[in-house]
Amino acid sequence: MTSSEQYKREIMRDLAQGNVESLDDVTTDPSTEYENFDDFAQRTTTDQRRQLFGRSLHPERIPPSQMEPELQQAIAQIKPNERDDVARAFFKHLKERGLDERQLKQQLGLSTHHASRMNADDVSKLASFVYHNHPDIFREVLAEQPGIIKFLSNPVVAGIIGIAAAKWLGRHK
Repeated sequence: MTSSEQYKREIMRDLAQGNVESLDDVTTDPSTEYENFDDFAQRTTTDQRRQLFGRSLHPERIPPSQMEPELQQAIAQIKPNERDDVARAFFKHLKERGLDERQLKQQLGLSTHHASRMNADDVSKLASFVYHNHPDIFREVLAEQPGIIKFLSNPVVAGIIGIAAAKWLGRHK
C-alpha cells in the first residue's frame, strides 16, 4: 500500500470515528456544524477558511499523480465565471511574486494568458503548478474561492483541508 493510500485511509477512519479533537482550536463556537459544503463556504469568512487551510494543507502528502487529475476534474465542474475568478486570483498572487502571465503561459503550455479566456484545462494546469510550487498561494486562493474543493473527491478533500472536512463530511457518513 502506498503512503498516499495509507494516509487517505487514516483520514477517512479518523473522520468516520468523529476524531475532531482540534476543531475547538479553530472555531469559537464548538457546536457549529455545516449541512454541506455550500453551507460551509457561505457561513465561514475568508479569514476563517485561510486559517483552516493554512493549518491543514500539506501538498507533500498528496502526490502529483493523484492531485492533478483531481484538480482537473474539479475545475472542469465549476461554473465558467468561478473558473475565471480562480484563474484571476492565481495570476494576481503569482504576479505579486514576480511571475508574469505571459511567462506562465509559455512555461505551462496554456492556450492564453487572459483569465477570462482560459478553458478548464488551462486553469487546471495553473492550479497544479501553484499547488506544487506555491502552496501558500494555493491556500490563499482556496480561502478566497473555495468552490474548487466542492468537486474534489472526499479523501483528497480530507487530505487538503482535514479540519474543515471533518466538520462538513462527518455529517454524511
